[in-house]
Amino acid sequence: MTTIRQRRVGKGTEAAEDQPSEETNVKPDGKILPDPPGGKLWNILSITVGGIVAISVGLLTSVYVATLHENDLWFSNIKEVEREISFRTECGLYYSYYKQMIQAASIQQGLHGLVYDNKTESVRTINILERMNVYQEVFLSILYRILPIQQYLEPVYFYIYTLFGLQAVYIIALYVTSWLLSGTWLSGLLAACWYITNRVDTTRVEFTIPLRENWALPFFAVQIAAITYLLRTHLQPARERLTLMVVFIATFLFSLTWQFNQFMMLIQALALFILDCLDMLPTAKVTWLYIIQISGLLLVCVLQFFNSMILGSLLISFNVSVLIARTIQKNLKKGGLLNRLGKLILHVLIVLCLTLLINKFIKKILNLQSDEHIFKFLKAKFGFGATRDFDANLYLCEEAFGLLPLNTFSRLSSTLLFYVYGFVLFLLTVAAVIVAFRNLSGSNQVQLKEKMEEYTVTLKPDAAYSLVHTVLFGCLALSTMRMKYLWTSHMCVFASFGLCSTEVWKLLLKCLHLYTSQRTQVVKYSIPIITLLYISFKFWPGIMDELSELREFYDPDTVELMNWIKSNTPSTAVFAGSMQLLAGVKLCTGRTLTNHPHYEDKNLRERTKQIYQIYAKRSPGDVYGILRSFGTDYVILEDSICYERRHSRGCRLRDLLDVANGHIMDGLGENEPDLKPSLYPRFCEEIKKNLPSYTMHFTRVFQNKTFHVYKLAKHK
Repeated sequence: MTTIRQRRVGKGTEAAEDQPSEETNVKPDGKILPDPPGGKLWNILSITVGGIVAISVGLLTSVYVATLHENDLWFSNIKEVEREISFRTECGLYYSYYKQMIQAASIQQGLHGLVYDNKTESVRTINILERMNVYQEVFLSILYRILPIQQYLEPVYFYIYTLFGLQAVYIIALYVTSWLLSGTWLSGLLAACWYITNRVDTTRVEFTIPLRENWALPFFAVQIAAITYLLRTHLQPARERLTLMVVFIATFLFSLTWQFNQFMMLIQALALFILDCLDMLPTAKVTWLYIIQISGLLLVCVLQFFNSMILGSLLISFNVSVLIARTIQKNLKKGGLLNRLGKLILHVLIVLCLTLLINKFIKKILNLQSDEHIFKFLKAKFGFGATRDFDANLYLCEEAFGLLPLNTFSRLSSTLLFYVYGFVLFLLTVAAVIVAFRNLSGSNQVQLKEKMEEYTVTLKPDAAYSLVHTVLFGCLALSTMRMKYLWTSHMCVFASFGLCSTEVWKLLLKCLHLYTSQRTQVVKYSIPIITLLYISFKFWPGIMDELSELREFYDPDTVELMNWIKSNTPSTAVFAGSMQLLAGVKLCTGRTLTNHPHYEDKNLRERTKQIYQIYAKRSPGDVYGILRSFGTDYVILEDSICYERRHSRGCRLRDLLDVANGHIMDGLGENEPDLKPSLYPRFCEEIKKNLPSYTMHFTRVFQNKTFHVYKLAKHK
């Protein structure tokens, strides 16, 4: 088991200049009045200072997470094999392709090895570039090879420093988004501070560096910042075209670097759809965003050798359906309240039916089954029938795919983030409901607005998008803990924007009959400054203590196993075992695997279930036959899985296998009536007794406190 122990001492842009913050800067016809000379100079100074602060905070965050990583593992002092083992589970698999490209004789040979890979899955040749999102590893390895840095920087440091550098991009994008929404860079600074002080819930980059989300989320944040700018009113055509280009590039990079991109962008598309239906966003801009999502995803599809999972994504089906439905219903936004509601209900039904039909048709044509495990998981998770499906239960039993723990909210509340977020969310939700009702009822004519100007509630398009975005991603995070990082980072943006927003304070003060322009400005700046001072006073000592705490990576059993494999097995040997461990075997030793953690392939899922029979109640002959069918030479058994206690009964891997095989589970507790006792004992336990029925197929060649390695006999 990998552990962390105490270290032994002896061991050797632009932001707000074209969107008026006050209504007095806009003519009745919507044109912007020129700023007075003093105001223009102040804007330039504010943008310059805000930009410098954004870059500084981004770089400091990058250094902060890099220092935490070094302090936690003593990364600079441990051996190469220990560094590689620290890239746990799928992280190690992704990094292995970077290492493979670095070690290849040439770039062309390295690319050929990825396109025709026969070491990731034994007795199969697969295209890694088609199956996995590893273009970032390819690009980084090529960059490392062509830059004159080999003598000064090890490949692993070039890799991790790039990821930590992307954290700077992430923070700057969050900062800019909050600045754009509120009109003051103070909001961006508050968002960055909340992101850092809530680091446990906003990022896990320091201990899961190569994870796909750590590559993708910075680009997603850039995309959201660009969309926020795009949705501003009075945007000049040249700037609008430039912003659309930034949105496209960020969408493309986000899609290229994470296999779950389609599900995240589907939620984004739903947000756009809702707001467009309620007439809260300009239809032309929403259409462009739909097209950008489709084109970005299709470009990734081409680069991934026409990956069928992308073509069969719900996102493409949904966006195409919306565009078709809008063509059919041309007068969607005309009429009174009841007329509009009727049209909207029909519109939603048409979009829903078209989405399902198009998606079903595409999957039928392509015979696509790569993502069926996700829908099985969702069906079981939300109570649409129990399942014995091994893959679905494997996800259901993992804490990361469970509901968001309640203690998350207590941590977020300790920094005041959740309290402020709830306050802003409530106010803007009320405003959104009022604006939506007014839009649908057709009561937003200019004359009425002029008569009721003092009492009319407004919500800018960019703020409306941010509101629906945070609500939908909040629902995702509440249902699936692993996705909380998409919500909590935007929570920082949303809360800081609300605290620094003239519109929010104006609305609140008007409700309390305390509104004056001067009072609004005082509250808008004083409350965020007080909040920043509170956060700094309360959390700065803890951050300093965290940075001074020194630990060391310590996993001698895994190090011993990897060294033994490299020294005592042929380079062509095929290894079977758990997905998580085999990723490390590939990275550290380069040996061929039977299975691995990248689970988005039906054949691999079926293969993994078969390999995992080593932890089920099966006969030695059955297990031997299964392993040999995949060309296995060695099998690694882990006591931590065979005698697992981390999960409760019913969620241990051996329990999932027993149920899938129709066998009763071990231990005290209920079993389903149709489950029967197995005719054989558990393989991983019985093999250690060296009985003749086992030794004729398996010979133990290595063992330590954690691992047992058996060599398979080669019967004719």
